[in-house]
Amino acid sequence: MTPITAGIIGFIVLIILMFLRIPVGFVMAVVGFLGFGWLVSWNASLNLLARDFFSQLNSYNLTVIPLFVLMGQVAHYSGISGRLFNAANKFVGHLPGGLAVATIGACAGFSAICGSTSATAATMASVALPQMKKYHYDPALATGVVAAGGSLGVLIPPSTIFIIYGIMTEQSVGKLFMAGILPGVILTFMFILTIFIWTRLKPGLCEGAPKAAWRERIASLSGVIETFILFVLVMGGLFVGFFTPTEAAGVGAFGTIAIAVLGRNLTWKGLIKSLDETTRISCMIMVIVAGATVFGHFLAVTTIPTQIGAWVSTLQLPSPVIMGLIILIYLLLGCMMDSLAMIMLTIPIFYPVVLALGYDPIWFGVIIVVVAEMGVITPPIGINVYVVSGVARDVPIHTIFKGAVHMLAAQLATAILLILFPKIALYLPSLMK
Repeated sequence: MTPITAGIIGFIVLIILMFLRIPVGFVMAVVGFLGFGWLVSWNASLNLLARDFFSQLNSYNLTVIPLFVLMGQVAHYSGISGRLFNAANKFVGHLPGGLAVATIGACAGFSAICGSTSATAATMASVALPQMKKYHYDPALATGVVAAGGSLGVLIPPSTIFIIYGIMTEQSVGKLFMAGILPGVILTFMFILTIFIWTRLKPGLCEGAPKAAWRERIASLSGVIETFILFVLVMGGLFVGFFTPTEAAGVGAFGTIAIAVLGRNLTWKGLIKSLDETTRISCMIMVIVAGATVFGHFLAVTTIPTQIGAWVSTLQLPSPVIMGLIILIYLLLGCMMDSLAMIMLTIPIFYPVVLALGYDPIWFGVIIVVVAEMGVITPPIGINVYVVSGVARDVPIHTIFKGAVHMLAAQLATAILLILFPKIALYLPSLMK
């Protein structure tokens, strides 16, 4: 059996096991271990498995992940997400589709202190769905908006996917964070525009909430100030070069806890739940990273990445066409697997190709995050849809997918803008010290 044949079989087995709902980190580790052992030697494969797991779980660079996850969990259990939604609701809740717009605004704000798409979707589902149900919002509109809004969690920094991408490609995590800000803002406004068009075309989808007095609106801004302080503290420190990403994560986690404690918004029970969720999510991410590292070494000995790179270099096609094909592959894969696992799996294959084509690696990182996040709301996997379904148990899964698919146009428009105008993603990183 040739190495390439072994690699193709490994991919097929990997996809089958993923569809059987076996944890993706373990799947990649097992397939990588067996494939490497078959092609090289079993002793070498055992050494590889131990070394890769130890090196990744012992990596100082990866300590940034549990710290940012803790930041988001404390923000959730101290009620920051609810206060963000309340502030957005006071200003736009009375407009057509206003509660849906408020949900997107709250998702954007919460994403600035939470680097997880599923955590953002789950948090905002519990906060926003009861209010939208109260004002008779169409279930597809309400749940679809929450599922789509959760995708902002890994585009607006801090983002776990940007961290992993930066470590894998040896790019600056700080620059990747900065590169995600303007696209995140654009995607937020695209979502809002989609909601306005949707509710204008079908005015019976929802009712307007009572219009709040200006006194109430001003008072609600206190719920935004804490998020603004944390975002400026973390991103501002990174932008001026005062913090490394790991230091920024530590400062952000400490700042979130301090704000929650000083505001008397965090109970002991909430703190324990935050630590429990942080441990669970961080362990899941670490196992995926370690498993993908093992699988990446297996891919290296199959020579598939180098063969693909050589094949692409021989294609008589313009670079934009090749990039379009790569983006299409990401879009299709995003419909079948978790975005983090997909990026871990494909970066060793496509990253060298992208560099050979002359594209900026920071820009490519933003592009694949935007495209991969389309997958979290599209069938059959659509992880955010299933997260929202776990909260809105009375809404059929196909109804949530129906609503979420309406929001795909906003993500697609953002991706096209980034392709046509790369400076949108590269402007802020270019200003960093």
